[in-house]
Amino acid sequence: MLEMLAIRQKDLLKHLQSHKTGLTVDELANELGITRNAVRQHLASLEGDGLVIQSDSRPSGGRPQHLYVLTEKGKECFPRHYSWFAQLLVDSITQEVGEAGLRARLEAMGEKVADQLLRQHPPMTNRQEKTHALTDVMQHLGYEASVQEKAGQAVIEADNCVFHTLAMQNPEVCHFDLALMSKFTNSEIDHEQCMARGAHVCRFKLKAKSG
Repeated sequence: MLEMLAIRQKDLLKHLQSHKTGLTVDELANELGITRNAVRQHLASLEGDGLVIQSDSRPSGGRPQHLYVLTEKGKECFPRHYSWFAQLLVDSITQEVGEAGLRARLEAMGEKVADQLLRQHPPMTNRQEKTHALTDVMQHLGYEASVQEKAGQAVIEADNCVFHTLAMQNPEVCHFDLALMSKFTNSEIDHEQCMARGAHVCRFKLKAKSG
């Protein structure tokens, strides 16, 4: 996201990244070599995007000096090699227990996360409620998910795979999602299309578990 911002806003975020306790408008103006009004305009824009927030005031002997700091979203603008670390973990597990063992562990993890998510929701009495709640969870996690009914069956489509790079190299990763979805909705999941296999979306058809 950092590359999408204007140069001044990038520089402002970088200075806040280097000063974790925060900087004042005057300090940012001095660091950037621009006017206080220009700093305030950039801060207003960045606050609107949820990247910067006004923090505690710093005592100055006169009027308190308001500090600005990065939000967690702002910190995520900077490179973080989660996918590299995740690949190391996947490789380590595969070397230890093989691909079948990796799949089993991912499924167990997916079911555990589903249990945690279910405890965070009010009781749901039917699969339709659970399916819509699951779609909301997926949307919040960044899957860009939506649900629709087709021939009496719920179908969830996701335009973004949050594990895409990892799943391209390790298809077993999809079993985490499938186990989570199955446990959360008490459904059998038919993974009809997968972006890691070249499709434009990930499509999941949900149906009642047999028996």
